[in-house]
Amino acid sequence: MILVTGGLGYIGSHTIVELLNNGYDVVVLDNLSNTSIDVKDKIKKITGKDFKVYIGDILDKELENKIFKENKIDAVIHFAGLKAVGESSVIPLEYYKNNVEGTLHLLEVMKANNCKSLVFSSSATVYGAQDIQPLKESAPLQDPTNPYGRTKRMIEDILKDLYKSDNSWNIILLRYFNPIGAHQSGLIGEKPNGIPNNLMPYITQTAIGVRDHLNVFGNDYKTHDGTGVRDYIHVVDLARGHVLALNKINKDKKESKGNLDIYNLGTGVGYSVLDIVNTFKKVNNIDVPYVIAPRRAGDIDCCYADPTKAYKELGFKCEKNLSDMCKDSWNFQKNLNEN
Repeated sequence: MILVTGGLGYIGSHTIVELLNNGYDVVVLDNLSNTSIDVKDKIKKITGKDFKVYIGDILDKELENKIFKENKIDAVIHFAGLKAVGESSVIPLEYYKNNVEGTLHLLEVMKANNCKSLVFSSSATVYGAQDIQPLKESAPLQDPTNPYGRTKRMIEDILKDLYKSDNSWNIILLRYFNPIGAHQSGLIGEKPNGIPNNLMPYITQTAIGVRDHLNVFGNDYKTHDGTGVRDYIHVVDLARGHVLALNKINKDKKESKGNLDIYNLGTGVGYSVLDIVNTFKKVNNIDVPYVIAPRRAGDIDCCYADPTKAYKELGFKCEKNLSDMCKDSWNFQKNLNEN
């Protein structure tokens, strides 16, 4: 049984689909802060399989202990956390409390229940501003440029110290780049509450007419068109990476080995904000009005992955391209508006 914290969220829901389709049993903890309970029914519709959901917070140790007592948890995939770069600079205390303190509570409950297998949802933001691209896992970490990134860096340090203190733990840190796209069914995708913090839902909401224009934050970065360059990965490819990470943990456990491993999950290709906008317009044959706005605090020029290690050790390879990401995102948005 796999406990998935934040499992009804954007990345979590797609990962549960992949877990269920690969024969894993799943239980979810989610506080519904950036999702809704109807995502469960959509996952059931896609997979034909049911799973248990606990509504609550990772800061609630009593609830977490209840989950472990009522279910035989073999491993945890930990997604739950606040995740907006810009917002983290405005409300940093909430980010430190939720992300760092919440993870500490989860780890204490895992330890008390002798569950020592964890896949952690980290981020490329831990690399900070780097002069050399693409980014390898071995790159010396710079100070993250925003509180969100610092919470991920702190949690990585906590997990490294935990493993040093007890090497019977099996921990995999997955450093995501920029997930976009949606499940090809159009049933699940990125559906933020309120104004989107991420690029693609803002593009789709502008295209459908919910927003009158897209704000492109900054056009004076040191990139080919002045807008920020990122490594965009299809969320289904990202979800598959978690199953491969879990498979590796299971293999290590069978061999009675503890490990702490770090992997980039990205495509290895950088696209600018305007590359995404123009591809979206082209493949979906629809206009996306945009205006150039001031830079956001904490944003950097360029960031993309070297995914070689994940390919060699996990067998991870992206199967979907930028056109797929744009088509699937638009399909999900249209499906939302029709229902």
